[in-house]
Amino acid sequence: MRHALVSIVVFCFFACSAICWAAPVKDTLLERLVGNWVLRGTIAGKQTTHDVVTEWFLDHQYLRIHETSREKNDKGQAQYEAVVLIGWDEAASEYQCLWLDSTGGGGLTAQGIAQGKRSGDAIPFLFRERDGSISFNNTFSYDKVNDSWSWQMDNVQNGKAVPFGRVKLTRQ
Repeated sequence: MRHALVSIVVFCFFACSAICWAAPVKDTLLERLVGNWVLRGTIAGKQTTHDVVTEWFLDHQYLRIHETSREKNDKGQAQYEAVVLIGWDEAASEYQCLWLDSTGGGGLTAQGIAQGKRSGDAIPFLFRERDGSISFNNTFSYDKVNDSWSWQMDNVQNGKAVPFGRVKLTRQ
């Protein structure tokens, strides 16, 4: 009887492990984003430079991007800072992106989470309004030749893209 009970407990443990713990995300495109980067370009009509550190965390389930501007505010702090989390939704076959930044909060809403489907070496992350219409598109594109990334950021107004930012990330 005791042997049967131990067997059941061991079986339940391994069955739960298979169900509860997802395998690490293995994505060759996102792997290329891991590391230390310098972001340079134009955002909201102004030239800017940011430092970007990207790493896997939580057992390789999510990619964390920490972006900090080199420009300082009147308190001596980074003028802009963001923490971006990227994950993979296996059921939907798409990426998910949560963008939290210092521009005013409100990122922990459904509108703060974008979805993106890979297209070659690019991922267009689409942020949507409550009604489902696209409000913002940030396309991450990898350049294999130069081992660099570009982010093309567009506000979307009445279905039309309005340029917001064009930046390039190069390895530090």
